[in-house]
Amino acid sequence: MGGEEVLAGGGVNVVVRVGGTVRRPVGAWTPAVHALLRHLEAAGFGGAPRCHGVDEHGREVLDYVPGTTADHPLPGWARTDDALTAAARLLRDYHDATAGFVTSPGAEWYFPPVSPAEVICHGDVATYNCVFREGRPVAFIDFDTAHPGPRIWDVAYAAYRFVPLGVPGQEGAPPVGEQRRRLRLFADAYGLGDDDRKALVETARARLDHLIRHMRERAAAGDEAFGAHLARGDDRIYLAGIEHLTRYEAELTCRSPRSDR
Repeated sequence: MGGEEVLAGGGVNVVVRVGGTVRRPVGAWTPAVHALLRHLEAAGFGGAPRCHGVDEHGREVLDYVPGTTADHPLPGWARTDDALTAAARLLRDYHDATAGFVTSPGAEWYFPPVSPAEVICHGDVATYNCVFREGRPVAFIDFDTAHPGPRIWDVAYAAYRFVPLGVPGQEGAPPVGEQRRRLRLFADAYGLGDDDRKALVETARARLDHLIRHMRERAAAGDEAFGAHLARGDDRIYLAGIEHLTRYEAELTCRSPRSDR
């Protein structure tokens, strides 16, 4: 198709822009994701691309969302407290908008549902899947990995990516004290409850373990994109992140504002 522009940051997929739309490969999960995106549009949530079906080449057609995503090394505008809290509020709004979504019987998702299925998790909330305008998050993109699950399953991974919660100095992660401060800002902005705050660090570790296993399984099955991720050492970064979160769990666990009264 003429006028196609390959977009950077496609991750495991080739993504192209055609005018005001984005064209992406489809999968068994695409019908469920499209139903979710249509629900979000009907619910008035503006922080996700609208879905326009499938084109003549069998690719899904989504709105192109103007703005900039952020990958490593993270630019300064993606590391501000304002960007952090705006991302948390956007995630809360997204989760709230999905609470009324009814999953069709037999719906297939990229990942199996996680219990309790409180919301539809995005599955990969990160700066590289977040569109920023003037330094503020305005939308999430790439909903391929969406699946039913608990809020904390999404929140923990988003915090790992946006705080970020890795080994200090690795992928822009700040010192532990600053991680603690920013993690609390994120939890406060989302409105996370006390029980979820206690489980936040543990869940972040579980998310990283899940990611490592998925990457290795896909690479072993011959997926070249995930093989490249392993070749550059992504799994080792996440293993180090798990060790870091285990070592500093007590320091990073935060309370809600009402608990300080």
